[in-house]
Parts: sequence; C-alpha cells; structure tokens
Amino acid sequence: MITINGNNLTLEKFIKVARFGEKVKINPNNREAIDKASQYVENIVASCKPVYGINTGFGKLSNVVIEKDHTRELQKNLLMSHACGLGAPYPEEVVRGMLLLRINALVKGYSGIRYEVLEKMLELLNKRVTPVVFSQGSLGASGDLAPLAHMSLPLIGLGEVTYKGLRLDSVTGMAKAGIMSLEGLQAKEGLCLINGTQAMTSLGAITLYDALKLEKHASLSLALSMEALEAISDAFDNRVHQVRGHKGQIEVAKRVRDHLVGSSSITHDGEKRVQDAYSIRCAPQVHGACLDGLMYVKSILETEMNAVTDNPILFVGDDQVISAGNFHGEPVALAMDHMAIAISELANISERRIERMVNSTLSNGLKPFLALNPGINSGFMIVQYSAASIVSENKSLAHPASVDSIPSSANQEDHVSMGTIGALKASRILENTRKVIGMEFLTACQAIDLRKIDTLGQGTSQAYAIVRSELPFLEADTVMYPLIHKIEEMIKAERFSLVIDKG
Repeated sequence: MITINGNNLTLEKFIKVARFGEKVKINPNNREAIDKASQYVENIVASCKPVYGINTGFGKLSNVVIEKDHTRELQKNLLMSHACGLGAPYPEEVVRGMLLLRINALVKGYSGIRYEVLEKMLELLNKRVTPVVFSQGSLGASGDLAPLAHMSLPLIGLGEVTYKGLRLDSVTGMAKAGIMSLEGLQAKEGLCLINGTQAMTSLGAITLYDALKLEKHASLSLALSMEALEAISDAFDNRVHQVRGHKGQIEVAKRVRDHLVGSSSITHDGEKRVQDAYSIRCAPQVHGACLDGLMYVKSILETEMNAVTDNPILFVGDDQVISAGNFHGEPVALAMDHMAIAISELANISERRIERMVNSTLSNGLKPFLALNPGINSGFMIVQYSAASIVSENKSLAHPASVDSIPSSANQEDHVSMGTIGALKASRILENTRKVIGMEFLTACQAIDLRKIDTLGQGTSQAYAIVRSELPFLEADTVMYPLIHKIEEMIKAERFSLVIDKG
C-alpha cells in the first residue's frame, strides 16, 4: 500500500496506483492540518464574512454573496452545473490517476475539505469504482473543471461509474462495491474537488511513462536498422557524445553500442562508406534530445503531482484566505506540448530509416522494397506509405495547444492554458509513434533476413528472435495489416522489456 502525504508522489508510484491498482492510504500525520482547515471554513461561514468560493458565487459571479443556509446547495450545484464533459470517456487508469492526484493535493491542509470526503475518494480508488469522466470540455483553467466535476459527482450519488467492467449509475455501482455516497458537501468542498489540473496531469503522466518506455524501444529499433543497413558504428563512440555533454545523447549512444556488441554486420568509417545518413549518424543526437525533453516533462509533472492547485488557498496559521491562480495549467500545458513534439520526432526519424531500408538506392544493396522477387511482389512498399501517413498526422497534432486561449466566464477567466487538449494530443501522438516504431522493427527484421547476417549484436539478436517467434520472414506478398498490428501489440505488451532494460 502506498502512503501519500501531499509531497511524496513520484511517476512510478503514480503508475502503480493508476494502472496497476495498488491501494492507497493517507499519512496519519496529515489529519490535523486537514481538520484545522475544514474547521476554519466552518468558522468563515458562521461569521458571514464574504470569502470567494466559500460563500460567494464562482467566476464572474464571485460578487454574489451566498447566504449561510445555502452554502451546501451551492457546492452541489457547482458539481452538477460544471459536469459538461463531451467525447469518449477517459480510460479507467486516467480517472484513477485523477482521484489519486486530487486526494494528494487536498491532504496538505490548504483547501478546507473534510477528512470524510477524502476517505470516500480513497474508498472509490481502493475498491476500483471508477467515475465516468469524459475527455473533452476542459480549458485547463480554472483547472480541469468539467472532468473533475464528473470525477466528483459519484461522491454525492450522481453521475456514472465503471465497476468490474460495467458502466452503471453511481448509486448502483457504488452499492455493488459496498460504498455509500456522502449525504452532501459542505462549504467550499465542491470547489476543492474541481479546482485543479489533475485531468491533464494524470493523462500526461500516463503518456510520459509509456513514452519513456517507447523511447527505449526506439533505440532498439534503431540498432536493428543499423544491422540491416550495415551502418557505421564510429558515430556512436562514447568520446563523440561526451564532448557535447547532453545526458540523453550520451545514454542513447551507449544503449545502441550495447545492443550491437558482437555484431558481424556493423562497419567502421571508410570500410564500406565514409559516413551514414543523418537518420543513422545523428540518431543519438535526435533520440537523446527527445529523452532529455521527456525527462524535463517528468520534473514538471512530479512537481505538479505534489502541488496545491486549489483556489482560494487557506493559510490557517496566518488566518488568511488568498484567492490566486494555482489552478492555471500553464506549467503542465507547456510540458505537454514539449512532450508531444519530442515523441513525434522519434516517429519522424524512424520513418526515415524505414525509407532507407525499402529504397534500393539508399539501402546499401538490399532488394527493392525488401521483396524477395520484386515486381510481382511489392514487399514493404506500403509499410513506408503507412508510416509516412502517421508521421504526417503527428506533425499536425504536434502544433502547440498552449499558444491558444479563449476567454471564458464572461471574460473573468481571460487567459486559459489548453493543457488538457495538449495532453490528449500527446497521448494520440504516442499511440501513433508506437505504430511507426513497430513498423521499423518489422522492416528491419525483413532486411536482416535478406542480408543473411551471420551474427547479430547481443541486444539485436534477442529482439530479432522475439519478432521471429511470432512474425515470419515474408517470401512473398501477404495481407500485411495483421503483421503490423501484431508488432504494435508486442511492443505495447512489453515483450521486449528484458532487452530494452539491459540496453
């Protein structure tokens, strides 16, 4: 069981809960701060002093004072009115991540929510009752309002949940798991639940985790392509990369060298040619920059995972409530755009290596389109077409979402982040890039067989064996899509994990 305290979440812990269902508890030391903040809200309500989010309206309606007897109704209305999500529901792991992240933000004691509400959120998480949250409808400021409203509706017996594969109304679904909804929310609690960046951060973190794994697969597919093209290894010499100094570049070059140890097909400067094309020779620089970009995104997301993103923020010890902008998604939005660009570049350079292998004028002696009998057979001609189509789609998707802003709430919220749109685009780019990397695996193995290489490297030989355990060498044309879909599934199922983790 993972214990959270508002400060100790990492990407790895997050994935254990969101994807793999590890249970969660709140550090007992956080209880005092949570209770003090909740009592502080009660005192403000009793005093009838107008304080934003506690006894006022929201957004442009913040100048409307709410009478004490209506503060609970205000919170219920807030969740109902803000649940305006559209599109396909998020995968369950994304919503589980949202719950975890929102709890982790609220346990720090700056928000004013009751411990009882946090316990109910934990119960949903630990019993795997997952709110149905729609993927469209967030501007990324004031936080992910619509998605978080959908996430929170089941707490008060509204909305829908998924339980054991069934999509049910929340009362029915929660009852099946032995969970009772709350009788209602108290002052500020609805706002506590929806003011934050947890949708974009959850989706972004899941995409990042998978992107870091895919980046390692890209190093392996690069090494396979180098075998197929009898590439020059000198450009991967450690000294070359140390004198530039970028960590990602150094790491990628080392991985590829390790994968190629013992290979009989790899050449040196001047043996067969003086230098290779950029998609081979500059791959450590390109892949490495992508890796460095992903590590930057990791630092931003891990900070956001442990951040207070509420508004207003209660500083109980100072007897002060400050309305500010920690819900604004700009830090995450910029990171999502950076991640989208980094992942798309892995696909771009991979597709260029596919082209080199299928193009007989560039492949250093391989048959046209890797067909054993070209002409009557088209071989891998349209594999490259499909890869080109996907990378072109990625280029459109990689346009930054964060440069856009549309004013909302009668222009009170006049600059928004679009961070959740950025996270959605990055997730789509990741899926696309996995397909392209898979096609490079498939193409390289076909080329390796045509080349009749005596000995592959220690990593490439293992990868080749895994591919050939399920996908054959093509002696003649066949229906291609099952092969392409299969290699993508193999990467997604982490069939190459032992190879990439050694590299």
